[in-house]
Amino acid sequence: MYDLAAMGAWLEFAVRWLHVITAIAWIGSSFYFIALDLGLHRNRNLASGADGEEWQVHGGGFYHIQKYLVAPAHMPDGLIWHKWQSYWTWLSGFFLLVLVYYLGAEFYLIDPNVMDLATWQAVSISLASLAFGWVAYTVLCNVFVNANQTVLMVALFAVLVAMAWFYTQVFTGRAALLHLGAFTATLMSGNVFFVIIPNQKIVVADLMAGRTPDAKYGKIAKQRSTHNNYLTLPVIFLMLSNHYPLAFATEWNWVIASLVFLMGVTIRHWFNTHHARKGNPHWTWAVTALIFIAIVWLSTAPFAQREAAVVTRFAEAQGFEEVHDIVLGRCSMCHAAEPVWSGLMWAPKGVVLETEADLTRHARAVYLQAGISHAMPPANVSYMDDADRAAIVAWYLSATKG
Repeated sequence: MYDLAAMGAWLEFAVRWLHVITAIAWIGSSFYFIALDLGLHRNRNLASGADGEEWQVHGGGFYHIQKYLVAPAHMPDGLIWHKWQSYWTWLSGFFLLVLVYYLGAEFYLIDPNVMDLATWQAVSISLASLAFGWVAYTVLCNVFVNANQTVLMVALFAVLVAMAWFYTQVFTGRAALLHLGAFTATLMSGNVFFVIIPNQKIVVADLMAGRTPDAKYGKIAKQRSTHNNYLTLPVIFLMLSNHYPLAFATEWNWVIASLVFLMGVTIRHWFNTHHARKGNPHWTWAVTALIFIAIVWLSTAPFAQREAAVVTRFAEAQGFEEVHDIVLGRCSMCHAAEPVWSGLMWAPKGVVLETEADLTRHARAVYLQAGISHAMPPANVSYMDDADRAAIVAWYLSATKG
């Protein structure tokens, strides 16, 4: 039993590592090529017929880069296709979704207090939502193909806000934000697999057949690549959110997730404008900071309180005995030196909550994870009710007031 559990943990670790490695490769190449394209000098009437060029220095060497709108006169040898980073990021991410959320649905995907689903129902909703995302996005791109691209981005944002709300109505908060990230990442990988690479292959095939490629294929690919550029940072935030209960396990988690997309736009706008040599719109950083402050406020509303570092007072604070009983009944079956919950070999994150001293030592974590957020117990498997959470909040604030 231990060997299987250890093997499962290492399998998850390996897949997560692969996911991080491939995501870094994909994001890095995406950011680089967007910056390169925006920074090209296009006013030099190059003899090669290229649309623009740029000189760069890195690692002690100089690089002379030229971009062709369609293709050069002759097909170059050793043409590099940037696609596998995207494919493996999505595949490893989906495998991780299966390992953590589908196989661990009882803990991480389903919360009976949100919607009492069977595992197969929750998994079906998850899969259907990812497929729906690509279909809806494709329809939007086709409808707004000739419109101002800002209109298209606003329409896409509306879909993302709707999905953020939807996911919080069917899954745990943790799974909701993770799924919103997977939903967005599916659009991004779909752009590469279904649009960008096929369009580039059409151009290459035309060139090899002696035909003049249609420039529209490159234009469409560039549009989808730009969408990916603006969606990348929100996806990173959403994928990391499961480590921060104040992001995923609060009442306004879907609003927080929606605001994260706006932060992604403001940050990328600064970089894209800077790389295009059109100035440095520092106002975007001010807007980003204001949005983040709003997120921080939403994460603790309506329980925002000033925390005082008076840990020694926790045991004497009003309600301590009641909270200790709550923690023993709702948390200690997992957070114990020898957990009794099936499948757990040690206390999650090494947090033990068996004694009064344990509770006072981890008071802040209990307050954040089980008081003002619903991060713990995961999927509320031990049925901690609102009265229990209110008691934890009241006890913690009683100990830290002043």
